[in-house]
Amino acid sequence: MIIGIDGNEANVPNRVGSGTYAFELLKQFSKSKDHKFIIYLKNKPQEDLPKETSNFKYFIFGPKKLWTQFALPIKLTIGPKINVFFSTAHYGPRFSKVPYVVTIHDLSYLHFPELFKKNDLMQLTNWSKYSIEKSTKIIVPSQTTKEDILKTYNVPESKISITYEGYDQDRFKPQPKTKINTLLKKYKIDNDYILFVGTLQPRKNIERLIEAFSTITPTFPNLKLVIAGKKGWLYDSIFEKVQKLNLQKKVIFTDFVQDEDLPALICGAKVYVNPSLWEGFGIPVIEAQACGVPTIASNTSSLPEITDHSAMIFDPTNVKDIASAITVMLTDEKFRSVFIKKGFENIKRFSWANCAKETIKVLTTAAKT
Repeated sequence: MIIGIDGNEANVPNRVGSGTYAFELLKQFSKSKDHKFIIYLKNKPQEDLPKETSNFKYFIFGPKKLWTQFALPIKLTIGPKINVFFSTAHYGPRFSKVPYVVTIHDLSYLHFPELFKKNDLMQLTNWSKYSIEKSTKIIVPSQTTKEDILKTYNVPESKISITYEGYDQDRFKPQPKTKINTLLKKYKIDNDYILFVGTLQPRKNIERLIEAFSTITPTFPNLKLVIAGKKGWLYDSIFEKVQKLNLQKKVIFTDFVQDEDLPALICGAKVYVNPSLWEGFGIPVIEAQACGVPTIASNTSSLPEITDHSAMIFDPTNVKDIASAITVMLTDEKFRSVFIKKGFENIKRFSWANCAKETIKVLTTAAKT
Protein backbone atom coordinates (compact mmCIF):
# COMPACT_ATOMS: atom_id res chain seq x y z
CA MET A 1 0.00 0.00 0.00
CA ILE A 2 1.23 3.51 -0.83
CA ILE A 3 0.27 6.05 1.83
CA GLY A 4 0.43 9.81 1.34
CA ILE A 5 0.79 11.92 4.49
CA ASP A 6 0.51 15.64 5.16
CA GLY A 7 3.73 16.05 7.14
CA ASN A 8 3.55 19.79 7.76
CA GLU A 9 2.46 19.49 11.39
CA ALA A 10 5.69 17.61 12.10
CA ASN A 11 7.87 19.87 9.97
CA VAL A 12 8.26 22.66 12.53
CA PRO A 13 10.77 23.48 15.29
CA ASN A 14 9.70 23.31 18.96
CA ARG A 15 6.92 20.78 18.46
CA VAL A 16 4.05 20.41 20.89
CA GLY A 17 0.67 18.68 20.80
CA SER A 18 -0.36 17.75 17.28
CA GLY A 19 3.17 18.47 16.07
CA THR A 20 4.57 15.88 18.48
CA TYR A 21 1.90 13.41 17.40
CA ALA A 22 2.73 13.86 13.70
CA PHE A 23 6.49 13.70 14.30
CA GLU A 24 6.33 10.50 16.36
CA LEU A 25 4.11 8.79 13.77
CA LEU A 26 6.51 9.70 10.98
CA LYS A 27 9.35 8.18 13.01
CA GLN A 28 7.38 4.95 13.37
CA PHE A 29 6.28 4.86 9.72
CA SER A 30 9.85 5.38 8.51
CA LYS A 31 10.75 2.00 10.03
CA SER A 32 8.05 0.11 8.13
CA LYS A 33 8.96 -2.36 5.43
CA ASP A 34 5.34 -3.33 4.71
CA HIS A 35 4.15 -0.08 3.11
CA LYS A 36 5.47 2.87 1.14
CA PHE A 37 5.05 6.43 2.44
CA ILE A 38 5.12 9.73 0.57
CA ILE A 39 5.34 12.69 2.94
CA TYR A 40 3.81 15.83 1.40
CA LEU A 41 5.46 19.09 2.54
CA LYS A 42 5.40 22.76 1.60
CA ASN A 43 8.92 23.36 3.01
CA LYS A 44 12.09 21.27 3.02
CA PRO A 45 12.16 18.81 5.92
CA GLN A 46 13.59 19.76 9.31
CA GLU A 47 16.95 18.15 10.10
CA ASP A 48 15.49 15.80 12.72
CA LEU A 49 12.74 14.37 10.54
CA PRO A 50 13.32 10.74 9.50
CA LYS A 51 15.74 10.26 6.63
CA GLU A 52 14.48 9.05 3.27
CA THR A 53 14.59 5.35 2.42
CA SER A 54 13.28 3.31 -0.48
CA ASN A 55 9.91 3.15 1.32
CA PHE A 56 9.84 6.64 2.83
CA LYS A 57 10.09 9.71 0.59
CA TYR A 58 9.44 13.46 0.89
CA PHE A 59 7.46 15.31 -1.78
CA ILE A 60 7.95 19.09 -1.49
CA PHE A 61 5.89 21.56 -3.51
CA GLY A 62 4.07 24.89 -3.43
CA PRO A 63 2.69 27.42 -3.59
CA LYS A 64 2.75 27.65 0.21
CA LYS A 65 -0.23 29.98 0.47
CA LEU A 66 -3.53 28.07 0.68
CA TRP A 67 -1.48 24.89 0.29
CA THR A 68 -4.17 22.52 1.59
CA GLN A 69 -6.92 24.08 -0.51
CA PHE A 70 -5.13 24.28 -3.85
CA ALA A 71 -1.60 22.89 -4.16
CA LEU A 72 -2.33 19.65 -2.31
CA PRO A 73 -5.52 18.66 -4.21
CA ILE A 74 -3.73 19.27 -7.52
CA LYS A 75 -0.83 17.01 -6.53
CA LEU A 76 -3.21 14.35 -5.27
CA THR A 77 -4.79 14.38 -8.74
CA ILE A 78 -1.76 14.58 -11.03
CA GLY A 79 1.11 13.63 -8.70
CA PRO A 80 2.30 10.23 -7.44
CA LYS A 81 -0.41 7.58 -7.30
CA ILE A 82 -1.31 6.68 -3.73
CA ASN A 83 -3.92 4.39 -2.14
CA VAL A 84 -4.90 6.63 0.76
CA PHE A 85 -4.02 10.05 2.16
CA PHE A 86 -3.58 10.86 5.86
CA SER A 87 -3.89 14.30 7.48
CA THR A 88 -2.45 14.28 11.00
CA ALA A 89 -4.47 17.31 12.09
CA HIS A 90 -7.88 18.80 11.39
CA TYR A 91 -7.27 19.99 7.84
CA GLY A 92 -8.03 17.50 5.11
CA PRO A 93 -7.49 18.31 1.42
CA ARG A 94 -10.22 20.00 -0.56
CA PHE A 95 -11.75 18.15 -3.49
CA SER A 96 -9.71 14.99 -3.11
CA LYS A 97 -10.64 11.96 -5.22
CA VAL A 98 -8.23 9.90 -3.10
CA PRO A 99 -9.78 8.40 0.05
CA TYR A 100 -8.40 10.22 3.05
CA VAL A 101 -8.22 9.88 6.81
CA VAL A 102 -8.01 12.84 9.20
CA THR A 103 -7.10 13.03 12.88
CA ILE A 104 -9.38 15.26 14.95
CA HIS A 105 -7.58 15.91 18.23
CA ASP A 106 -10.39 17.69 20.09
CA LEU A 107 -13.31 20.06 19.69
CA SER A 108 -12.24 22.52 22.39
CA TYR A 109 -12.93 25.43 20.05
CA LEU A 110 -16.65 24.58 20.19
CA HIS A 111 -16.69 24.26 23.98
CA PHE A 112 -14.69 27.43 24.61
CA PRO A 113 -14.86 29.63 21.49
CA GLU A 114 -14.04 32.72 23.54
CA LEU A 115 -10.57 31.30 24.25
CA PHE A 116 -9.49 31.40 20.60
CA LYS A 117 -8.52 34.24 18.32
CA LYS A 118 -11.32 35.06 15.90
CA ASN A 119 -9.49 34.01 12.71
CA ASP A 120 -8.23 30.77 14.25
CA LEU A 121 -11.70 29.94 15.52
CA MET A 122 -13.24 30.47 12.10
CA GLN A 123 -10.63 28.31 10.42
CA LEU A 124 -10.84 25.51 12.97
CA THR A 125 -14.63 25.47 12.90
CA ASN A 126 -15.01 25.47 9.11
CA TRP A 127 -12.11 23.18 8.22
CA SER A 128 -12.84 20.64 10.93
CA LYS A 129 -16.45 20.41 9.82
CA TYR A 130 -15.40 19.89 6.21
CA SER A 131 -12.79 17.27 7.12
CA ILE A 132 -15.12 15.37 9.43
CA GLU A 133 -17.87 15.21 6.83
CA LYS A 134 -15.75 14.53 3.72
CA SER A 135 -13.07 12.18 5.08
CA THR A 136 -13.34 8.43 4.58
CA LYS A 137 -12.32 7.69 8.17
CA ILE A 138 -11.64 9.76 11.28
CA ILE A 139 -9.02 9.05 13.94
CA VAL A 140 -9.47 10.48 17.44
CA PRO A 141 -7.17 10.17 20.49
CA SER A 142 -9.91 9.50 23.06
CA GLN A 143 -13.47 8.40 23.68
CA THR A 144 -14.19 12.00 24.70
CA THR A 145 -13.40 13.35 21.24
CA LYS A 146 -15.34 10.54 19.58
CA GLU A 147 -18.45 11.34 21.61
CA ASP A 148 -18.00 15.04 20.89
CA ILE A 149 -17.98 14.41 17.14
CA LEU A 150 -21.00 12.12 17.29
CA LYS A 151 -22.97 14.74 19.24
CA THR A 152 -21.97 17.59 16.95
CA TYR A 153 -21.79 16.16 13.45
CA ASN A 154 -23.99 13.82 11.44
CA VAL A 155 -21.48 11.01 10.89
CA PRO A 156 -21.85 7.28 11.58
CA GLU A 157 -20.03 5.89 14.60
CA SER A 158 -18.32 3.31 12.39
CA LYS A 159 -16.42 6.13 10.67
CA ILE A 160 -14.51 7.03 13.87
CA SER A 161 -11.61 5.06 15.35
CA ILE A 162 -10.02 5.73 18.74
CA THR A 163 -6.24 5.53 18.58
CA TYR A 164 -4.50 6.44 21.82
CA GLU A 165 -1.36 8.51 21.54
CA GLY A 166 1.97 7.63 23.17
CA TYR A 167 5.14 8.93 24.74
CA ASP A 168 8.83 8.58 23.98
CA GLN A 169 9.80 5.61 26.14
CA ASP A 170 13.52 6.16 25.58
CA ARG A 171 13.42 9.73 26.89
CA PHE A 172 10.71 9.88 29.52
CA LYS A 173 11.80 7.81 32.50
CA PRO A 174 13.36 8.53 35.92
CA GLN A 175 16.59 10.50 35.53
CA PRO A 176 19.83 10.49 37.58
CA LYS A 177 20.00 13.13 40.31
CA THR A 178 23.15 14.59 38.79
CA LYS A 179 21.34 15.24 35.51
CA ILE A 180 18.37 16.78 37.32
CA ASN A 181 20.61 19.06 39.39
CA THR A 182 22.49 20.23 36.30
CA LEU A 183 19.21 21.02 34.58
CA LEU A 184 17.86 22.95 37.58
CA LYS A 185 20.98 25.11 37.65
CA LYS A 186 20.51 25.85 33.95
CA TYR A 187 16.99 27.12 34.55
CA LYS A 188 17.87 28.77 37.88
CA ILE A 189 15.44 26.66 39.90
CA ASP A 190 16.79 26.49 43.45
CA ASN A 191 13.84 25.10 45.45
CA ASP A 192 11.13 22.46 45.32
CA TYR A 193 8.63 23.12 42.56
CA ILE A 194 5.39 22.04 41.03
CA LEU A 195 5.32 21.89 37.24
CA PHE A 196 3.03 22.56 34.32
CA VAL A 197 4.11 21.85 30.72
CA GLY A 198 2.12 23.27 27.81
CA THR A 199 1.61 26.14 25.43
CA LEU A 200 0.61 29.41 27.05
CA GLN A 201 -2.98 29.87 25.92
CA PRO A 202 -6.32 30.40 27.69
CA ARG A 203 -7.56 26.79 27.35
CA LYS A 204 -4.71 25.60 29.56
CA ASN A 205 -6.26 27.45 32.53
CA ILE A 206 -2.89 28.69 33.78
CA GLU A 207 -4.31 31.76 35.50
CA ARG A 208 -6.36 29.66 37.92
CA LEU A 209 -3.31 27.49 38.57
CA ILE A 210 -1.37 30.64 39.50
CA GLU A 211 -4.19 31.77 41.78
CA ALA A 212 -4.27 28.34 43.47
CA PHE A 213 -0.51 28.46 43.90
CA SER A 214 -0.74 31.89 45.53
CA THR A 215 -3.10 30.53 48.19
CA ILE A 216 -0.66 27.82 49.29
CA THR A 217 2.52 29.90 49.36
CA PRO A 218 2.09 30.79 53.07
CA THR A 219 2.13 27.04 53.83
CA PHE A 220 5.00 26.32 51.42
CA PRO A 221 7.09 29.53 51.46
CA ASN A 222 10.00 28.05 49.47
CA LEU A 223 7.89 26.32 46.82
CA LYS A 224 8.09 27.49 43.21
CA LEU A 225 5.67 27.10 40.31
CA VAL A 226 7.44 26.32 37.05
CA ILE A 227 5.49 26.94 33.84
CA ALA A 228 7.27 25.37 30.89
CA GLY A 229 5.96 26.19 27.43
CA LYS A 230 6.16 28.59 24.54
CA LYS A 231 3.81 31.52 24.11
CA GLY A 232 0.69 30.63 22.15
CA TRP A 233 -2.05 33.24 22.01
CA LEU A 234 -3.99 35.52 24.38
CA TYR A 235 -1.31 34.94 27.01
CA ASP A 236 -0.72 38.50 28.34
CA SER A 237 -3.18 38.02 31.19
CA ILE A 238 -1.08 35.08 32.48
CA PHE A 239 1.91 37.35 33.12
CA GLU A 240 -0.39 40.07 34.46
CA LYS A 241 -1.79 37.60 36.99
CA VAL A 242 1.71 36.90 38.32
CA GLN A 243 2.33 40.64 38.67
CA LYS A 244 -1.00 41.28 40.35
CA LEU A 245 -0.40 38.55 42.95
CA ASN A 246 3.23 39.66 43.46
CA LEU A 247 4.59 36.22 42.58
CA GLN A 248 7.44 37.33 40.32
CA LYS A 249 10.01 35.55 42.52
CA LYS A 250 7.96 32.39 42.89
CA VAL A 251 6.66 31.69 39.38
CA ILE A 252 9.27 30.69 36.79
CA PHE A 253 8.51 30.82 33.07
CA THR A 254 11.04 28.72 31.15
CA ASP A 255 9.61 29.29 27.66
CA PHE A 256 9.86 26.23 25.38
CA VAL A 257 12.03 23.50 26.91
CA GLN A 258 14.18 21.55 24.47
CA ASP A 259 13.60 17.82 24.12
CA GLU A 260 16.87 16.89 25.79
CA ASP A 261 16.03 18.97 28.90
CA LEU A 262 12.38 18.13 29.43
CA PRO A 263 12.66 14.68 31.12
CA ALA A 264 15.02 15.99 33.81
CA LEU A 265 12.84 19.06 34.38
CA ILE A 266 9.81 16.81 34.88
CA CYS A 267 11.71 14.39 37.13
CA GLY A 268 12.78 17.22 39.41
CA ALA A 269 9.19 18.30 40.12
CA LYS A 270 7.41 17.41 43.36
CA VAL A 271 4.05 17.36 41.57
CA TYR A 272 2.92 17.64 37.96
CA VAL A 273 -0.29 19.66 37.43
CA ASN A 274 -2.52 19.76 34.36
CA PRO A 275 -5.31 22.30 35.02
CA SER A 276 -6.54 22.39 31.40
CA LEU A 277 -10.17 23.18 30.66
CA TRP A 278 -10.21 20.77 27.72
CA GLU A 279 -7.86 18.15 26.29
CA GLY A 280 -8.22 15.62 23.51
CA PHE A 281 -5.49 13.51 25.11
CA GLY A 282 -2.80 15.29 27.16
CA ILE A 283 0.63 13.83 26.33
CA PRO A 284 2.52 15.71 29.11
CA VAL A 285 0.46 13.94 31.77
CA ILE A 286 1.67 10.56 30.50
CA GLU A 287 5.24 11.84 30.22
CA ALA A 288 5.14 13.01 33.85
CA GLN A 289 3.86 9.63 35.03
CA ALA A 290 6.60 7.90 33.04
CA CYS A 291 9.13 10.04 34.90
CA GLY A 292 7.75 8.88 38.25
CA VAL A 293 6.15 12.19 39.23
CA PRO A 294 2.78 12.13 41.07
CA THR A 295 0.21 13.80 38.86
CA ILE A 296 -2.94 15.81 39.40
CA ALA A 297 -5.26 16.76 36.55
CA SER A 298 -8.60 18.31 35.63
CA ASN A 299 -11.73 16.22 35.88
CA THR A 300 -12.84 17.42 32.43
CA SER A 301 -12.78 16.07 28.87
CA SER A 302 -10.38 13.17 28.22
CA LEU A 303 -8.13 13.52 31.26
CA PRO A 304 -10.05 11.14 33.57
CA GLU A 305 -10.13 8.63 30.69
CA ILE A 306 -6.41 8.92 29.95
CA THR A 307 -5.30 8.82 33.60
CA ASP A 308 -7.87 6.16 34.62
CA HIS A 309 -7.63 6.70 38.41
CA SER A 310 -3.83 7.03 38.26
CA ALA A 311 -3.93 10.79 38.88
CA MET A 312 -5.74 12.85 41.48
CA ILE A 313 -8.40 14.89 39.72
CA PHE A 314 -9.92 18.27 40.56
CA ASP A 315 -12.41 20.82 39.27
CA PRO A 316 -10.36 23.16 37.03
CA THR A 317 -12.85 26.01 37.53
CA ASN A 318 -12.44 25.90 41.33
CA VAL A 319 -9.24 27.53 42.62
CA LYS A 320 -9.69 26.04 46.10
CA ASP A 321 -10.03 22.56 44.62
CA ILE A 322 -6.82 22.97 42.64
CA ALA A 323 -4.98 24.23 45.71
CA SER A 324 -6.31 21.39 47.85
CA ALA A 325 -5.17 18.74 45.35
CA ILE A 326 -1.68 20.26 45.18
CA THR A 327 -1.44 20.41 48.98
CA VAL A 328 -2.47 16.79 49.46
CA MET A 329 -0.01 15.56 46.85
CA LEU A 330 2.79 17.59 48.39
CA THR A 331 2.24 16.52 51.99
CA ASP A 332 0.90 12.96 52.07
CA GLU A 333 3.82 10.62 51.36
CA LYS A 334 1.66 7.51 51.28
CA PHE A 335 -0.68 9.18 48.82
CA ARG A 336 2.26 10.24 46.65
CA SER A 337 3.66 6.71 46.58
CA VAL A 338 0.31 5.23 45.57
CA PHE A 339 -0.09 7.62 42.65
CA ILE A 340 3.48 7.21 41.47
CA LYS A 341 2.92 3.46 41.33
CA LYS A 342 -0.45 3.89 39.59
CA GLY A 343 1.18 6.20 37.07
CA PHE A 344 3.77 3.60 36.11
CA GLU A 345 0.97 1.08 35.58
CA ASN A 346 -1.13 3.50 33.55
CA ILE A 347 1.56 4.35 31.00
CA LYS A 348 1.76 0.71 29.91
CA ARG A 349 -1.36 1.41 27.82
CA PHE A 350 0.39 3.99 25.64
CA SER A 351 3.14 3.82 23.02
CA TRP A 352 3.84 5.45 19.68
CA ALA A 353 4.52 2.02 18.17
CA ASN A 354 1.01 0.88 19.00
CA CYS A 355 -0.45 4.22 17.88
CA ALA A 356 1.24 3.79 14.49
CA LYS A 357 0.09 0.17 14.22
CA GLU A 358 -3.53 1.11 14.90
CA THR A 359 -3.30 4.06 12.51
CA ILE A 360 -2.11 1.78 9.71
CA LYS A 361 -5.16 -0.43 10.32
CA VAL A 362 -7.46 2.53 9.83
CA LEU A 363 -5.59 3.66 6.71
CA THR A 364 -5.78 0.16 5.25
CA THR A 365 -9.54 0.03 5.78
CA ALA A 366 -9.96 3.47 4.23
CA ALA A 367 -7.91 2.49 1.18
CA LYS A 368 -10.26 -0.38 0.51
CA THR A 369 -13.40 1.76 0.82
